Amino acid sequence: MNIRPTLIAATLGIVAASALAAVSEEEAKQIGTTLTEFGAIKAGNADGSIPPYTGGLATPPAGFKPDSGSWSDPFGNDKPLFRIDGKNVDKYAEKLSQGQVAMLKKFPSYYIDVYPSRRTAAYPKKVLDATVRNATVCKTANEGQSIDRACRGGIPFPVPKTGYEVMWNHMLRYQGETAITTSASRSWVIDSSGKPTLTAQQQTLQEFPFYQTELGDRDPDIGYRTYSISQSPARRAGEMTGLTDFIDPVAKPRRAWSYTPGQRRVKLSPEFAYDTPVASMGGVTLFDELFVFSGKMDRFDFKLIGKREMFIQYNGYKNYYDCPTIETALKPQHVNPECERWELHRVWVVEATLKPGQRHVYSKRIYYFDEDLTGAGNYDAFDQSGQLYRVLFQSTAPFYDKLIPFSAKNVIYDLNKGMYAYINDVMVGGYKVLPKALSERELNPEAIVTRETAR
Repeated sequence: MNIRPTLIAATLGIVAASALAAVSEEEAKQIGTTLTEFGAIKAGNADGSIPPYTGGLATPPAGFKPDSGSWSDPFGNDKPLFRIDGKNVDKYAEKLSQGQVAMLKKFPSYYIDVYPSRRTAAYPKKVLDATVRNATVCKTANEGQSIDRACRGGIPFPVPKTGYEVMWNHMLRYQGETAITTSASRSWVIDSSGKPTLTAQQQTLQEFPFYQTELGDRDPDIGYRTYSISQSPARRAGEMTGLTDFIDPVAKPRRAWSYTPGQRRVKLSPEFAYDTPVASMGGVTLFDELFVFSGKMDRFDFKLIGKREMFIQYNGYKNYYDCPTIETALKPQHVNPECERWELHRVWVVEATLKPGQRHVYSKRIYYFDEDLTGAGNYDAFDQSGQLYRVLFQSTAPFYDKLIPFSAKNVIYDLNKGMYAYINDVMVGGYKVLPKALSERELNPEAIVTRETAR
């Protein structure tokens, strides 16, 4: 499928540029006028199917219970505008990825219900102010592999000019300043026979030092950090893993660690990177596919193609909170389409091609990221023969009371093996946003292990 006719590029000034160059003062004037403070087009599209941005959703709906762990669906009364399935997919192919088209044609029971588009992403003022500042001061280094400390506190590149800058925007998208925890995050694998298996239930923490302007004892180069504690299955109970990613991964590579109760010691785990399968997710997803992409960008060339309009999963409150997994969400060949909400949005398109001499299970990947930088989007991966291999969809469900455009839950389909993984399914206890950041001492791997094994 040719995506180029629908690209939007010239009006945004997406031109060939050095990876080291921030935008000019003249280009930066678009921010806050024709562009939002985070670089999205303010206006809606020509036919009104994508609305203008008016500040996002910051008012909780009636009945919302703060700090309950779940967020009420503000659009629960919406009805689908139309449905896309295998019979009419060609009519809408211009606004679909190759992966979406393949899914609709391969599985007659799969469909996409398209709802009214609502641009709900909202950000705190200080994050927006820092993002505007970043437009003219934030730069990349090491051929796009790194960014500098001047970027901290805001989205790095509100007017991205390279694929690397778009990827940094995704990896360092705003998800709060402190940490988000879950008491039970689950991952499922549904095999080719349609049987679901709970591959992991974990307590998790995600921390975002990049947005902590008062660092205290923090390493200023930490961008993102996470750890998990396995609760089930029984054979993995008590295992712990952690990842720390830096804004200069060339100078400071990913710091990964693991702990197993049998060995009773923390050890470094450098294999938790690139195309190593994630055991706790059944091996259906790779470490550099966590949250669509994470880690170092040295094995692929990331090319910015431009923007296009696309159907992506959005405002997925039903998906996150109202579709019990076994009973409702998991079907033999795919997720229950009734649990998914698709909307038309503009997306950044980045094509990643494996560099000569580099090793990876994929030869090419295409990323489609929401222009409002929520983390929602689609992802197609191709094997070494150039055939479509895996397809990933990630939804967003903003924490409207906390101005966090949160995204974490996704599904990845392995078209070669006829199986899929349902990842970051949080139905027990929901999500908690910590009121303040933990200390560096509390986040030390040895401290985490000592604290958790003592419980």
